[in-house]
Amino acid sequence: MSFISVFDVLGPNMIGPSSSHTAGAVEIACLAQKLLEPPLRQVEFTLYGSFAQTYHGHGTDRALLGGIMGFSTDDLRIRDSFQIARDRGLDFAFIPNETETEIHPNTVDIRMVNEAGQTMTVRGESLGGGKVRITRINGMRVEFTGEYASVITEHQDKPGVVAHITRVLSDWNVNIAFMRLYREGKNDTAYCIVESDGRLPEGISDQLKANPYIHNVMVVQP
Repeated sequence: MSFISVFDVLGPNMIGPSSSHTAGAVEIACLAQKLLEPPLRQVEFTLYGSFAQTYHGHGTDRALLGGIMGFSTDDLRIRDSFQIARDRGLDFAFIPNETETEIHPNTVDIRMVNEAGQTMTVRGESLGGGKVRITRINGMRVEFTGEYASVITEHQDKPGVVAHITRVLSDWNVNIAFMRLYREGKNDTAYCIVESDGRLPEGISDQLKANPYIHNVMVVQP
């Protein structure tokens, strides 16, 4: 028997007309901006499927921009996100892509550049009811939803790296709910995504980075 929550029936508390096109867009962008060191200076949104077709009318553009600035789904500032972004010195652009059709209908690629000149591209999908999933980081196929506290490592695929990650988490008494590994190939770039039942402790990133093969650590708190 399938479980249906009240959230699934009623949807999220939000600004805008559509849980998929506005609340979901906010959530995707808000997750994406947590993966790159702030402040952001440039962001480019490439929209696919129905996102590309209706982003003006459903406010998806304002929702994405609000989310990339860290606004929640019910933040009234989303309505003025264009002006707020300009005031903050954040350059932004929206690019509808209606030629690629073999893709989830509510998909966006978000390319971010921070003040230090670091870049990152994140692909997200809006699944309905305000629920989302991240499916790519810098072109690598991954999957996580942000519903759990998550730590994400970008590392070289070498023996001992995963053991180091689990050892650090154990030392910090972090209970692992889910753990997934993704890699381009043997000894190539890899990602490890660990989702935890509880909030992740401050300082865990520094200990994870002690392994020379771990190049980047991203911590996403719910």
